[in-house]
Amino acid sequence: MEPGSCRSAHCRPLQNGLTCKTIRNDQHVVQAGQFFHIMNKKMPAVVNYAPEPNSVEIREVSVPEIGEEDVLLAVQAVGVCGTDIHLAYGHHTGKMKYPVIMGHEFSGVIAQAGKNVRGFKEGDRVVSETAAVIDENSPFVHRGLYNLDPGRRGFGFGVDGAMTHYTKVPERILHHIPATLPFEVAALTEPCCVAYNATCGNVRIFPGDAVAIIGPGPIGLLCAAMAKLAGAGELVVIGTPADTRRLKIAEQIGASATLGAKGEDVGAWTRSLRDGYGFDVVIDAAGVSATLKLAIDIVRPAGQISKVGWGREPLNFSLDPLVHKAVTLQGSFSHNWPIWERVIRLLSSGQLDLGREFTRIWSLAEWHDAFEAMHSGEVVKAVLLPTQ
Repeated sequence: MEPGSCRSAHCRPLQNGLTCKTIRNDQHVVQAGQFFHIMNKKMPAVVNYAPEPNSVEIREVSVPEIGEEDVLLAVQAVGVCGTDIHLAYGHHTGKMKYPVIMGHEFSGVIAQAGKNVRGFKEGDRVVSETAAVIDENSPFVHRGLYNLDPGRRGFGFGVDGAMTHYTKVPERILHHIPATLPFEVAALTEPCCVAYNATCGNVRIFPGDAVAIIGPGPIGLLCAAMAKLAGAGELVVIGTPADTRRLKIAEQIGASATLGAKGEDVGAWTRSLRDGYGFDVVIDAAGVSATLKLAIDIVRPAGQISKVGWGREPLNFSLDPLVHKAVTLQGSFSHNWPIWERVIRLLSSGQLDLGREFTRIWSLAEWHDAFEAMHSGEVVKAVLLPTQ
């Protein structure tokens, strides 16, 4: 069945940029108690079992046992992150546990609550942050910056994630979501929080600022959406000819211009912008050395650069222009509790609406098709529905 071609009487249109694909019944609204009786102790899961490329497969795994301060979450939707793609194709160099269930962008219903859980109960609709394990005595945790705790371990990397039917989540990282927010949209909360922190937390965009986003991947496009909400005047998204489709989505999100699809000279275009001195804020969502150099070239004196994209390559260029222009270069990583609450409000209110082309839906069994579609650039964001 082609995306969007479902004609079932049980299928309703999805919201906030989601396209239906093989929806067999109305599983977008889950009634409390629907998943609470676990029929057996085994469930399918997308497992990354080794660091070598293509070491991902569906395996039967045990339903996790929870502790006194945990909940057992019946996963309703889980997003595919660009990092998941890197893991699947063997391009990730971070600390990993093998084998590990993938997936760190998810929403669901609480199926069981530990005896010391106080703020949540069975049947609650929730999303979860990614910091599954932290050092409670870390100075960063005491400051509320647990996202920067060196001992932090995240879902899908250091502990089992959510590309399965049930996952174990500590109460401290749960957030309630309203009944009006579809699970498929709620699963986008985590990448939206990454973009919020990079765009609204670690740099300051003033209304009317000229803002450039380098890299129209999922995070880059979400940064563009956040910059628009923050009041950016000129909002320019920069990519390559391979990004033609994603640059069109950037225009739908609200970019005033896109560059790169036709090999435009970004430097020359920037010199023609306003007074010719460059952008007030540049977000590097690509991460490679060439894009950081471009960011330094096109930011105006006393401007800001937020680097949220990762890149392993050495720089191989001078940082002196950063000094000469007195530019602020700020790294941005992950998110924390207040950011999640703000983003949930933005998604729930409809203020953050990504359009119909941003996300496409697959079942858990179709994980490989979803990964391939993201890897090829066919779709911006894939979301898996384990209950399908």
